[in-house]
Amino acid sequence: MSFEYLEAESMISEAVRDFAEQYIRPHIMEWDESQTFPVELFKKLGEMGFMGVLVPVELGGSGMNYHEYINVIEEISKVDPSIGLSVAAHNSLCTNHILTFGNEEQKLRWIPKLATAEHIGAWGLTEHNTGSDAGGMNTTAVRDGNDWILNGAKNFITHAISGDIAVVIARTGNKGDSNGTTAFVLEKGMKGFTSGKKENKLGMRASETAELIFADCRVPDSNRLGNVGEGFKQAMKILDGGRISIGALSLGIAKGAFEAALKYSKEREQFGKPISEFQGIAFKLADMATEIEASELLLHKAAHLKNNHQPVTKIGAMAKMYSSEVCVKVANEAVQIHGGYGYTKDFPVEKFYRDAKLCTIGEGTTEIQKVVISRSLLRE
Repeated sequence: MSFEYLEAESMISEAVRDFAEQYIRPHIMEWDESQTFPVELFKKLGEMGFMGVLVPVELGGSGMNYHEYINVIEEISKVDPSIGLSVAAHNSLCTNHILTFGNEEQKLRWIPKLATAEHIGAWGLTEHNTGSDAGGMNTTAVRDGNDWILNGAKNFITHAISGDIAVVIARTGNKGDSNGTTAFVLEKGMKGFTSGKKENKLGMRASETAELIFADCRVPDSNRLGNVGEGFKQAMKILDGGRISIGALSLGIAKGAFEAALKYSKEREQFGKPISEFQGIAFKLADMATEIEASELLLHKAAHLKNNHQPVTKIGAMAKMYSSEVCVKVANEAVQIHGGYGYTKDFPVEKFYRDAKLCTIGEGTTEIQKVVISRSLLRE
């Protein structure tokens, strides 16, 4: 695995950085306070190619690899993690699920509009009573001729209200059967397909999170992704890539919080000198920088495996778990370094602190990652 930062990667990072400074930074707290999901921003991101990062050029995407994808999510998340979260969910969950498991007609039908953000994507697996236990889902899909009738609800769904396309996993067999669920693509406007309660969240407040509701929603069989019964297995494969996404999001948060803390520590003076010159602060910065570096290396190892079509489940889970725990720790220390000012909304670390916690929960909790890692180790 090469450690060289290629020119193309540098150019992509610079382009994302410039975009974030121009279009995101001026609105961070406005969107956060009002819980605004800025749809027009994502249209602009689509024009730049950042909503179809992994999509082949022939389908309207940017045709980038996973190293470049990490850089895109990281640079956005250094400025506003909630925007980084939405970009990650759109790319790695909804779009990637159709790209990975859709047939040629389905790809041509949905991917180009997702890649340009003409359509915003959502992905529905989690339910009110089935978070980590996704196999126990209650949403059902029953065959009716050439259609399927969906009933139930999904919650904690990114873009549930504003999304145009949703990949939904529904039960088509017995509860708990790994071969008993199937994936479908639902489109806004389908009868019986609506959105519900929008969550009032601690952090990531500019990333829309709400319910998807299905009430005798009729979905044509042509909207089914893959074979009947493959939904859960498909979802687990999609989450392998999703863990790299959340790891990249975590890395961006950690870097953003660290850079803010480093800057503040050089400017803030106590007892006649910058606080960075006190060992108590300097050692915090040393620990933060080291753990960020380790996170980045682990993430790019996972990206290397993914790019080369090698098994990524174990390393992806390690990268997600470690990076997410590090970002929480770094954000916490960044607030501590800022002292009382870190607890105010006048400095960016307050928001990084609130946003960070989701990373240890979303797309598989830290505890679930440990299950995945330990099972992988024991099978080796």
